[in-house]
Amino acid sequence: MNRTPLFPAAASGARPAPLPGIGPVTVSVPAAVRFRAACPDCRGRFELAAAALRLAIGATSRTTFYTFTCPECGASVRKPAGERIIELLTGGGVRTLRLHTAL
Repeated sequence: MNRTPLFPAAASGARPAPLPGIGPVTVSVPAAVRFRAACPDCRGRFELAAAALRLAIGATSRTTFYTFTCPECGASVRKPAGERIIELLTGGGVRTLRLHTAL
């Protein structure tokens, strides 16, 4: 897995340069941000608000995924998240959980 630092997308699409010694930056995201999704169970297609999604970032591609509940059938859906999905979801205000490995 390519270890690329993630930054919220700027309005122009350019990424800001990381600042040494400064932690995460809080970015305000419009409430109207919606993500298209599909349910593998009922095959429903719909749009979800950022609050309806959760992103988990793990040490490997197997442990990096996003989840949501299908609004049509109520199924809990878990899908893998690659680098581009991670960038879109974090830039869109989706809550993120970073998974750690025990030492």
